[in-house]
Amino acid sequence: MAIKGNNMIPFAHFHKDWQRFIKTWFKQTSKKNKRRITRTRKATRKAPRPVKLLRPTVRCPSVKYNTRLRLGRGFTLDEIRRAGLNAKFAKTIGIAVDHRRRNKSVEPMLINVQRLKEYMAKLILFPFKRSKKLKKGEAAESERKLATQLVVPISIKNTTTKLKARVVTEVEKNFNCYAALRMARADVKLIGMKMKKLKEASEIEMPVSEKSKKKKRKH
Repeated sequence: MAIKGNNMIPFAHFHKDWQRFIKTWFKQTSKKNKRRITRTRKATRKAPRPVKLLRPTVRCPSVKYNTRLRLGRGFTLDEIRRAGLNAKFAKTIGIAVDHRRRNKSVEPMLINVQRLKEYMAKLILFPFKRSKKLKKGEAAESERKLATQLVVPISIKNTTTKLKARVVTEVEKNFNCYAALRMARADVKLIGMKMKKLKEASEIEMPVSEKSKKKKRKH
């Protein structure tokens, strides 16, 4: 090792039987083949069930990546309810459920509800016990013969809308974005106080006779 600059002279300690602690990767090709065989066996064992669970579409965190969609951990309880399912049943038909996740906006929730509905439309539900009478939603034998295994998960479409160049309007020039955001934050924060003031104002304006009538009704 060449010495450069005003640095410490290197003295590597190679007296610790270092060859025992090295991990080699000579079986890379064979391991890859083994993983492929394992995947195939798993798919065959699960057939005709889907290989992977159905997962929701979510936005990546941070401002840098939030324009990109990816697969999430599981559907929220609200999304499952809106799709006409319940969490317990959803888990049995290959739908991932995450009770901790919360919907923070309407658009992603509606996308995931639609995703669930599409999955349910394509789903051919096999009966739990073939000997017994078919339950609601279970497929007949003729339908079951047409069932094919879903090997890859339902794809996500990352759509990007390109805006065309146009002239800036006078309204846009005069619009103060920062002030609008601050006002919106203030409205959310002070909504309780504003509602209380409106209620107090309405009580003051109400005539005495009407107030007494209300009290009598309560009694």
